[in-house]
Amino acid sequence: MTSPAATTAAAKVWLAGRKAPGSQAIRLTALAGTGVVLFTLVQFGCMAWLAHALLIAGEPLANQLPVILGGVLAIVLRALCQALQGRYAANASDAIRNRVRQDLVRQWHQRGPVGLAGVSAGTLTTEWLDQVDALHGYYARFLPQLTICMVGPLLILLVVASMDWLAALFLLLSAPLIPLFMALVGMGAERLNQQHMETLARLSGLFLDRVRGITTLQLFGAIGQGQRDIAAGTEAYRLINLKTLRIAFLSSAVLEFFSSVAIAVVAIYVGFGLLGYIDYGPAGELTLFTGLFILMLAPEFFQPLRQLAQHYHDRAAALGAAAELEKRLDEVAVTHTIQQAVQTSTAGSGSAIVVDNVSLQYPGATNTALEQVCLAVPPGEMIGLSGVSGSGKSTLLAALAGFISPTTGQIRVMGHPPGAMPIGWLGQQPFLKHGSWAENLQLANATVSESAMLDALRQVGLDNHVLSRRAGLQSAISEQGQGVSGGQARRLAMARLLLANYPVVLMDEPTAGLDQDTEAVIVQAIKSLKRQGCTLVIASHHPSLLATCDRVLRVQEGRVQHG
Repeated sequence: MTSPAATTAAAKVWLAGRKAPGSQAIRLTALAGTGVVLFTLVQFGCMAWLAHALLIAGEPLANQLPVILGGVLAIVLRALCQALQGRYAANASDAIRNRVRQDLVRQWHQRGPVGLAGVSAGTLTTEWLDQVDALHGYYARFLPQLTICMVGPLLILLVVASMDWLAALFLLLSAPLIPLFMALVGMGAERLNQQHMETLARLSGLFLDRVRGITTLQLFGAIGQGQRDIAAGTEAYRLINLKTLRIAFLSSAVLEFFSSVAIAVVAIYVGFGLLGYIDYGPAGELTLFTGLFILMLAPEFFQPLRQLAQHYHDRAAALGAAAELEKRLDEVAVTHTIQQAVQTSTAGSGSAIVVDNVSLQYPGATNTALEQVCLAVPPGEMIGLSGVSGSGKSTLLAALAGFISPTTGQIRVMGHPPGAMPIGWLGQQPFLKHGSWAENLQLANATVSESAMLDALRQVGLDNHVLSRRAGLQSAISEQGQGVSGGQARRLAMARLLLANYPVVLMDEPTAGLDQDTEAVIVQAIKSLKRQGCTLVIASHHPSLLATCDRVLRVQEGRVQHG
């Protein structure tokens, strides 16, 4: 088991490695923040000079017009730098988070539906939204503030030292206390934020799973248990949040205390120096200008450190999110066949599908799911795969689709690695998009006309059902299938295939669980696909469907038996 320290170290390396897309914007953010410090110095210098000239030197206000204009200009430029700082920070964060989300999509694509079958959709959603968004504060605020913290206080310290080295010494001695306590408090915050992300991911998955299974829970009288599971997960999440808040409040109180004490010490020194009670070192040379300038700069000296302390919690949140994202992005995923080099295979020359001595073993499994499978399917042929459940039919289809990669051997679909070109797929649970009938039909062909959609629906026996609804093709369908029955969803997916004109279509038990009439409609639609010249590979137990195939191959214990 990885130790918390090792996890944190790995998360730091991961965050540093993800910085590249926003590096330029991060530097510009730090530069703009440094500009804020510079123009603050000018602004306060003008204010202190004006007070000294009017109150001590007794000069007329008209003589100080250049100083007033300089102060106003400094205020405007300071505001401009603050605006630029916010803009560059947002740009840096957006660029990095967009890249992380692209990597997540790429990784999900590499693993495919088979590799992600055991991962809750709630967990994936939390990764995509909450965990990626948790990186914002780190790149937009914390990293630029590190540079500002090194440059800003140093500039202020040099200005103060040029006027009064003793006041600068007070600031210098008190400054290390803030980073020290910030680090001490932050170590606990990092661990809590990692637990926070883990708990949130578990709670999201738990809630979505219970909502999806609410019908089953109700049938078995387990609604109460489901509610208790969600309540327990919510309570765990609440406790983690409270612990995080306690550390945040504690760290803020500690940092404010030490910065306030340091500012008070400088104020006492300046006050007693101006009153003549201190004559040590440069105290006797203090004027209203230098004293007021130093007093105004003392809070600004600690301001970058205070902000860094606030953003330290952004760092802790990012480390917690990075630890979770790293597991997803850097785990050993099933390598997608699209990444394999395209090699020329002599086996099955001119075939639409070539399976050349393919064996496949799932990670962690002891038995092979496929063993030395060889298969050549000419263009336009319809192949049936029969065999008992668990024999390897679905695994072979998943390998042909590119959802999983073979351990040995190679597969070519239309001369390309699986997944390199679009093919059709029809499983027992077809994908439905939350939208209308038209939007679901257009998933495979975005430019298809309304008449073509109605013709495809007619071929699967759904045209009258759709036209009888008030909104017709614009009638709503939910992601969970609300608005269609199971058989209608299967026929809708079949109509989608008829509109797509895929050269190869794979089907996994397309008629399973359907009544006789619906099964007959699906079989007729499959025949239509064949007449279009489509190459089909169908896994099924149903004799009526297998009887329509040009060849039927039996799959047994991961081997394909020919003849």
